[in-house]
Amino acid sequence: MDRQAKILLVDDEEDILEFLSYNLKKEDYIIETARNGPDAIKAAYKLVPDLIILDIMMPEMDGIEVCNHLRDDDKFKDTLIAFLTAKSESFTQVAAYETGGDDYITKPIKPNVFKSRIKALLRRHVNNQTNTSSSTKLEFGNMRINLEEYTVYIGDEQVSLAKKEFKLLTLLTSRPGKVFKREDILNDVWGKDVIVGDRTIDVHIRKLREKLGKSYIQTYKGIGYKFDF
Repeated sequence: MDRQAKILLVDDEEDILEFLSYNLKKEDYIIETARNGPDAIKAAYKLVPDLIILDIMMPEMDGIEVCNHLRDDDKFKDTLIAFLTAKSESFTQVAAYETGGDDYITKPIKPNVFKSRIKALLRRHVNNQTNTSSSTKLEFGNMRINLEEYTVYIGDEQVSLAKKEFKLLTLLTSRPGKVFKREDILNDVWGKDVIVGDRTIDVHIRKLREKLGKSYIQTYKGIGYKFDF
């Protein structure tokens, strides 16, 4: 990104905060830290970070409560949240996405691996910001979407999509890397007042994969789907 990325690090262990801060400051990021949930929320409102690295087990308010609190505020709708979890903790990728997180990182983690994960997350943030503020034309690898003309191209070949298929695709591509819950997909694509079968999403996802290829849309069993490229 053109400006320095802003990252909030939250962990109740001072040595972990120092380790994370040291490695990220070397990458020229703007870093703020907090050691508990309430302080994390205060710091988040002050900084409005691009990314929050959020420990799960903390005193006063745990990471899940912090995440839920921030996700209720539109100010942080574009902020990425990655949970920190020790290998001994029973916290899974599924739980991370269910609680509004974008990723989870298991500690201990090697510095180079950690920095690579952060760079990948921030690239996702840039893509999300670009697509949100861009015109009506989106590009993802060799896929091009024109929101005004309702057209999709894979390379030079136009792909014909039904109206709901197109709306489902544009929802998923609005936040590449984000796992959209099934309930949210149904509400956004079909509307809250329309009753459709639970298999409706699955059928439309299958059709999109048949037309676009299987690599773009990933399934998270029991949660929903995400677009990646």
